[in-house]
Amino acid sequence: MPIFQVIVLAVVQGLTEFLPISSTAHLYLTSWLLGWPTETLQFDIMLHLGTLAAILIYFFHDWMQIVGQGFGLRVGYDQDLRTNRELLWLLAVATVPVGVFGLLFNKQAETIWRTPWVMGGMLIGIGVLMWIAEVVGRRVRDLGSVNVVDSVVVGLAQALAIVPGCSRSGITISAGLFRNLTREAAARLAFLLSAPAIGGAAAKTLWDMHKQHALHGLVTAPFAVGVVVSAITGCMAIAWFLHYLRRGSLRCFVYYRVIFGIIVLALAFIRRPA
Repeated sequence: MPIFQVIVLAVVQGLTEFLPISSTAHLYLTSWLLGWPTETLQFDIMLHLGTLAAILIYFFHDWMQIVGQGFGLRVGYDQDLRTNRELLWLLAVATVPVGVFGLLFNKQAETIWRTPWVMGGMLIGIGVLMWIAEVVGRRVRDLGSVNVVDSVVVGLAQALAIVPGCSRSGITISAGLFRNLTREAAARLAFLLSAPAIGGAAAKTLWDMHKQHALHGLVTAPFAVGVVVSAITGCMAIAWFLHYLRRGSLRCFVYYRVIFGIIVLALAFIRRPA
C-alpha cells in the first residue's frame, strides 16, 4: 500500500474511531470513492493497533488505577474511579457480548453487511437513536456510579457496533446516556470498554495472519507509519471530544450522521462499489 494512502486512511481512522460518526463507513467510502483497495489483514491490524495504542496511551493512568483497584490495591487519584473499585470487572462483563457477537457474525460484518446500503441506513438510524438519548437522558450520574446493569446495557450496545456504519462510540455513548450518565462519563466508559474489544480483534487478526504465514508483512515502513499516525490522531480526537462533551451536546454529530447517511445512500444509487 502506498505511503500516501496509508497516511490518509490512518488519519481517517484515528479521527473517526472515537467520534460517534463510524470509522468503518468513512474508511470504506474513502477507499471506494478513490478506488483504493483496503481489504487486507495487514491493513486491519495496522488500524487495530493504532487505535488500541491511542486508548492505552491517553487513558494510561486510568487503566493503572482501574487494574490496580480491581486487584485490591490503592492506586491513582481519580475520584470517580476510586469510588468504583469494581470497574475492571464491570468492563470484563460488558466485553462478553461483543466477543460473542463477533464470533457469530464476524463474516457477515466483513462481507454482506459491508455495503453502502447498510452503512447509510445505520448512519441515519443510530443518529436518530443518539438524538433520542440526548432528549431522554437525565445526565446526572458519573463513572463512579456505574453498576452491573449499566455494564450489561452498554456491553450489549457495543455488540451492535460490529454492524458497519453503527459507530462503537456512538452506540455505547447513547446507551450510557439512556442510563443517565453524563456525556463525559458515557464517553469515558465507551472508550475504556473499547480497549478489550479492539485488543481482541487485533489478536484474532494476528492469529489469522500467523495461519497464513503473513506476519512478515508487518515489518514494513508503511505499517509502522500507519500505526503511529492513527495513534496520534486518535489521541487528539479523544482529547478534543472529551473536552467538547463537558459543555456541548451530541446534536451536531446527529446532524452530521443523518446528512452523511443520506449522501452515502445517494451515492449508492449513482454508482456501485467495485
